[in-house]
Amino acid sequence: MADQIVITEKSSQAKDVRAAIGSRYGIVLPAEGHLIDLLEPEEVVPEWKRWSPILLKPDGLYGTRPAMGGNKAAKLKAIHEALRTATCVWLATDCDREGQLIGQEILEHYDYRGKVMRVLFTAQDSQTIRTAFSEARPNAEYARLYAAAVARRQADQIYNLSLTRTATVVLGRGGRGVIGVGRVKTPTLAIVCRRELEIRNFVPVTYFEVVATAKIASGEFKMRHAPQERILRRDVAEAVAAAAQGFEGPLGVRVEDKRQSPPRLHDLPSLQKLCSARFSWSAARTLEVAQELYDGQGKKIITYPRAEVRYLPESLIADVPRIVAGLQVGQSFRNIPVPTPPVIRRGASGTFHDKGLEGASHHAVIPNVNTVDTLREVWPRLSLDEKKLFDVIARAYLAALMPDFRYRQTTATLDVQGYAFKATGRQPIELGWRAAFPDWQPADEKGDGAALLPTLRDGEPARLHDPIVEAKETKPPPRYNEGTLIEAMQNAWRFVDDEVLRDRLKEAKGIGTPATRAEIIGGLKKQEFLISQGKTIVPTETGLKLFGVLKEADQTLVDPGQTAQLECLLDDVVVGKQEMMAAIDAVCDVARRIIGKLATSASAGGLALPGAARGNDGDTRPPTPAMKRYAESLARQQRIIPPAGYATSGAICRAFLQQHAPGKSATAPNIASTTKITSAMPAPPDPLGPPSKKRRRRAGTKAAKRSPGQAAPRGKRRIVGVPGDAPSGASAQNARAKTPLKIPYGNKEVAQKLGARYGSDGWYAPPGVDLSAFRDRGWL
Repeated sequence: MADQIVITEKSSQAKDVRAAIGSRYGIVLPAEGHLIDLLEPEEVVPEWKRWSPILLKPDGLYGTRPAMGGNKAAKLKAIHEALRTATCVWLATDCDREGQLIGQEILEHYDYRGKVMRVLFTAQDSQTIRTAFSEARPNAEYARLYAAAVARRQADQIYNLSLTRTATVVLGRGGRGVIGVGRVKTPTLAIVCRRELEIRNFVPVTYFEVVATAKIASGEFKMRHAPQERILRRDVAEAVAAAAQGFEGPLGVRVEDKRQSPPRLHDLPSLQKLCSARFSWSAARTLEVAQELYDGQGKKIITYPRAEVRYLPESLIADVPRIVAGLQVGQSFRNIPVPTPPVIRRGASGTFHDKGLEGASHHAVIPNVNTVDTLREVWPRLSLDEKKLFDVIARAYLAALMPDFRYRQTTATLDVQGYAFKATGRQPIELGWRAAFPDWQPADEKGDGAALLPTLRDGEPARLHDPIVEAKETKPPPRYNEGTLIEAMQNAWRFVDDEVLRDRLKEAKGIGTPATRAEIIGGLKKQEFLISQGKTIVPTETGLKLFGVLKEADQTLVDPGQTAQLECLLDDVVVGKQEMMAAIDAVCDVARRIIGKLATSASAGGLALPGAARGNDGDTRPPTPAMKRYAESLARQQRIIPPAGYATSGAICRAFLQQHAPGKSATAPNIASTTKITSAMPAPPDPLGPPSKKRRRRAGTKAAKRSPGQAAPRGKRRIVGVPGDAPSGASAQNARAKTPLKIPYGNKEVAQKLGARYGSDGWYAPPGVDLSAFRDRGWL
């Protein structure tokens, strides 16, 4: 056997590594995403097999075991056999935190104590890989990165499973469905639900502005009276227009020369936002296309796409001339006037910023310096979508090396009897980086702000005529698309009211990670909590109901700001500001408090999810013949005894199948915690669905025997002291305060004008609203 081995993250990566280095560093063996799973709660503490509202935190950490499903067992066996004789291991998994975990967890599971070297590459061409092996560092230098990955995985297992079980037992009241709670997934649903309720409850307000034509010696132009405190009465606006008619006075003119730096380079979230807006791509589609450009056969023309920062290290300044020259060979980029030498911007406001990369595993997405010379040959092999995305990445890189956009801004003001009229114009002086985007026009250059003004002199007289009163209306905030939702997840500090905390969270990376956010959104869609409506994402009624129940049960469950704080703690492990166990304990403390609050609510006869089982009338339907046959087959194959009642109870049989069927469960962080409401629905579908390519690579196909979103607790549950049919005092009082309404589709504006509002339980009339109009229309 070889005394050295190389471990990669997947087979295609192993193929590229073999092509680059052969067997120089030993046999190259691929993993298949995570080959090691965490133990189940009941495997650690047998009493935890019964679902109850408790914190599933073991003494120390959850242990590990080999994962199952796919080719995982065979690949793990090959690596295990090689480790027996290996004196040196080269970890060549992805260059991020998850890649560190995928490789090192195998070594920790088998207690390997030989020499370990870490190979990091941010592009997958042969030259980059060879250089990475020659510059490999001892794996011990990445202990914090591994500790951060372990902390996140352990914390997610404890938080997600504990709260999923608690919510199912307390809010589901013994129903057969699982009410999953995810540390990231549930707040993501909350972001969309809050916006939807804000839109539905939005009442537009009409306001007025006055526009008049100003005449001067050199021509005419429009001036507008649009005070910060809006004019809400037409008669007031008409009085302003009357004062403006024929008014003559001196102009106040201010001329400023301004400059604008180029936009920052792209990370994955910014690419997903842009592609969603420009190409109507889903977040997953953007990642899929980027991954193909990164490691596709015969391509490999961009750097690692799962970037989480928008800076480059200063060491890459030396690559600038070669990348620019390689890009400008192509017809698409040949006419972009990058200066010689290019403009190099350093520091926080620039492109090359070493300090901005602290705690990050990889830099912004840019063209691959080692394959840019082959673009002429690669280009015909690219799909249309791949060409679109590469064009976005390449133009951003070139623009970052070009001069500032310089323009002259003219502002003219006129005081009309105390009413301020204003006109603004912008005249380009030097296009600079804007030449890289010839067809792009920013929003602030559309409308009045981009008007071309005649030559103006400060103090010259102007006469107004033909004033017009324009009626306008306030608009609700726009619905999210996948790109703007990912941006909201990344900027979760915006959901925090505390100013000090907001400032700290601005430096954090939001909720979720660049690699998991698309999967989180996709999972919510698969569970039918979110749906696509054109280019936008909206919550389903089921999603809104779940949000309403969880919010009323405990605000923390649906608070993106709280989740962002926990993410910040976990990220601090990487840079040494937080110890691994302290970060896990902090997450557990939050979970413990929520569990206590939910349990207290249950004992007081608190909330239940709509459709939850009440009393003893839970699911009593028998399993189908196919379910029984499959359960018996699994029991024989795995040499286990099926649970009592599997042949007569559909719930028990379904739970057994979901727990033991191969490929039907996962324990990946943020993915395992499903939130499907199935209490009043047919048998729940697999909430994860077929594993994606990246999920196999990372955490999503760990073949555990349980998924908190799938394995329903056996038998029926009823919390002692919870009256099944009687609402709590708070609920009864709330019901008396609101009058439910049935508003037909298409009558939203009429209903709102009559005083109706929309909440998590549907349309209602608040206290004090006259109900006669609703009664006359048959809407009560």
